[in-house]
Amino acid sequence: MTASTGGSGRLAGKVAVVTGGCSGIGLATVRRFAHEGAKVVIGDLSDDLGGDLAGEIGGTYVHCDVADKADVDRLFKTAYDTYGRIDIAFNNAGISPPEDDSILDTDLEAWNKVQLVNLTSVYLCCKAVLPYMLEQKSGSIINTASFVAVMGAATSQISYSASKGGVLTMTRELGVQFARDGIRVNALCPGPVNTPLLQELFAKDAERAARRLVHVPMGRFGEPEEMANAVLFLASDESSFVTASTFLVDGGISAAYVTPL
Repeated sequence: MTASTGGSGRLAGKVAVVTGGCSGIGLATVRRFAHEGAKVVIGDLSDDLGGDLAGEIGGTYVHCDVADKADVDRLFKTAYDTYGRIDIAFNNAGISPPEDDSILDTDLEAWNKVQLVNLTSVYLCCKAVLPYMLEQKSGSIINTASFVAVMGAATSQISYSASKGGVLTMTRELGVQFARDGIRVNALCPGPVNTPLLQELFAKDAERAARRLVHVPMGRFGEPEEMANAVLFLASDESSFVTASTFLVDGGISAAYVTPL
């Protein structure tokens, strides 16, 4: 499939950068963006997968450690130098390691690692892309936060939850600050999603997975493609009056007081 094949052209002529684009929500979004006509630049550390994926969608792959400023700057410069503009930045890369648990058990090294990859990386990506968007007076930035940014999680991941709260708050501030410059900044807040990240987290702890799932009114985890649909809306001109938004796509989990069985 190439960027010109199929789809309804909702992103025709647009250039998108996606971090963490080789798996999970990022992968589903890369394919959806391309299907809708965008030229997509993928930033990831999975070089073997990234090269093949770029060939599949007719886009560009850039090796990028999102916690490294030089790498992030190079990612967005490559996008601009290759395609002449950047319309969409989906700052999606993140981690949720098992050593990030209760505050009583999570050491400072684990805390710092998650903050760096989940929160500082979003700061670096926004800082890198904003000058390009300011120059063209348009753009849509979507930062991946989480439903745990708006409520306490049933299964504690103290640094992950704190990092996603930071992403949400930073997104709101940027959305307000740059609204009159034609730049929209929104936070995607997924509920539990059936991705390799979630599968790895719960693979060794069925009880933990069940404890998370029982709180979802829809009775299932979301799928990456469902998140990609939401990102597409926020990236497209269809959401032209949406900025500084907490865009919850969580199967109802954040609204539930008691979940019916």
